Amino acid sequence: MKRVYPDKEYCIGCHLCELACITAHSESKDLILAYTKERNEKGLSPCKRVFEKGDICVAISCRHCDEPSCVAACISGGLRKDPETGQTVYDRDKCVGCWSCLMACPYGAIRRHPVENKIVKCDLCQDREDGPACVAACPNQALKYEER
Repeated sequence: MKRVYPDKEYCIGCHLCELACITAHSESKDLILAYTKERNEKGLSPCKRVFEKGDICVAISCRHCDEPSCVAACISGGLRKDPETGQTVYDRDKCVGCWSCLMACPYGAIRRHPVENKIVKCDLCQDREDGPACVAACPNQALKYEER
């Protein structure tokens, strides 16, 4: 299965991946509206986070693990492993906001939704035909969408 892999050697900490993620998951699909209006009013939050320490930057998102610990920790069935696609799928209607998945994820890739009592997790931009928005937006190709 294809996954998004970060490369800290090429990440410059520009956060364009976060902006692309917000835009791709917005209602408007417009960067300015998504960032200025939907982010504030609806708590639109990127599925990806750029971590920076000194000169080192890396973009982290769900790795869609082969045996995801977040799925094992989920008490409500809100997270499951899709046997056909290999993706770790999130069902927001089943999520009870217990945060067990946040604690179980070894990558720190699952986040609390800033407004709702739910989580935010990468879905690999399933609605996009050309792959994840974060990968397309990265100017240094520090994010790769590939099988390994």
